[in-house]
Amino acid sequence: MRFSPPLVPARLLRRYKRFLADCVLEESGAEIVAHCANSGSMLSLARPGARVWLQKSDDPKRKLAWSWILEETEVGDCVCIDTSRPNAIVAEAILEGRIPALAGWAGLRREVKYGKNSRIDILLEDPAKGRCWVEVKNTTLSRTPGLAEFPDAVTSRGAKHLDELAAQVALGDRAVMVYLVDRPDCDRFALAEDVDPAYAKAFRIARAAGVEAIAIATRPTPDGIEVLAPVALAV
Repeated sequence: MRFSPPLVPARLLRRYKRFLADCVLEESGAEIVAHCANSGSMLSLARPGARVWLQKSDDPKRKLAWSWILEETEVGDCVCIDTSRPNAIVAEAILEGRIPALAGWAGLRREVKYGKNSRIDILLEDPAKGRCWVEVKNTTLSRTPGLAEFPDAVTSRGAKHLDELAAQVALGDRAVMVYLVDRPDCDRFALAEDVDPAYAKAFRIARAAGVEAIAIATRPTPDGIEVLAPVALAV
């Protein structure tokens, strides 16, 4: 995935009300308010003074012209904090054959209604294979070097998705949880059970019911986001 229009560097002053961030543009020194498309706690991120990368929209209907897309870690790696991106990234990678576990399906649809008032992120369909329901979760939390964790906040909605995926498996379909690790400094994935024990419990129940789980590493840069390879599951 390539970023268009290009991203612009800035410094983060503060994130507040979950969806707002005050930033200072590096080039002009202007202080602006950017939209933060991330409902999580952003634990281990949102550091005041951190270098961030923003994207400006020319859409006159938008309340905020700027969107916060990336944050640089203390060692200079970029983390994608924009939760509106992962579904498109995974769909693109599937179509390009870059996720072996999800390769070889005839059709791909996004945002298909299923379960109890839910929409699946990606539905794969094939005359021979049947259906595969794919739920994607943006993963940015890292509290231990090399280890990515999910979730970074309590997510009852995430637990609901696991239950609904298990229900699809019971109907004879395939179901896969994809944790998109939106940072290049992690080669392992685990559940943040201390953050949300209920989600961890729902995950174990879903896995026992036949729901698959994979974690995929990415390399976000100011130019775009590259899908790398699966990372080991420590769950």
